Amino acid sequence: EVLGVEKDASAKSIKTSYKSIALANHPDRNPDDESAVERFKEAAEAFEVLSDPEKRARYDRFGHAGLQGGGSGTHQPGFSDVGDIFSMFGD
Repeated sequence: EVLGVEKDASAKSIKTSYKSIALANHPDRNPDDESAVERFKEAAEAFEVLSDPEKRARYDRFGHAGLQGGGSGTHQPGFSDVGDIFSMFGD
């Protein structure tokens, strides 16, 4: 939903959509727009899940609950640092 791709989207289309959304909403390009920063974070989280076959399968089966850590359930998948997203591309 966040990335605007179909449930059966290929890894390539997920990556393409993510790059487009991430570039458009990057905090450096939108320094005074909190909603853009939030969209950027949501896109990063969605990409992290959809680009990992195991996480994607859990999400498809259980939704957000399938991504929660054990115990308190406070684990939120995503990036702790905006710069972390670029490590996923490897290009």
